[in-house]
Amino acid sequence: MDVSVSSWLLIAVALAAANLPFLNESLFGVIPLKGGHKHAWTRVFELLVLYFVTGAIAYALEARIGNVFTQVKEFYMITVPLFVVLAFPGFVLRYLRKHHH
Repeated sequence: MDVSVSSWLLIAVALAAANLPFLNESLFGVIPLKGGHKHAWTRVFELLVLYFVTGAIAYALEARIGNVFTQVKEFYMITVPLFVVLAFPGFVLRYLRKHHH
């Protein structure tokens, strides 16, 4: 797998992972919750865990391509807000779109 394919794959995984907490009522899309309703803090927790899962996938892809670069605080200061921005479509669908009953 070349660098371009790895990059696009990671972007697709990050987009899917960032929106997953907002598109269903199950924990991580597979674990049903009691009461069938997911609270906002549960969604934030899921988003945080999925950020690190996406980071692990990125690390694995980077290690497969070649040398893994060390990450400093600036890396996280950029990638955390970027992951939150990727979650915006799911947030809009969950909280801002009017639901017709």
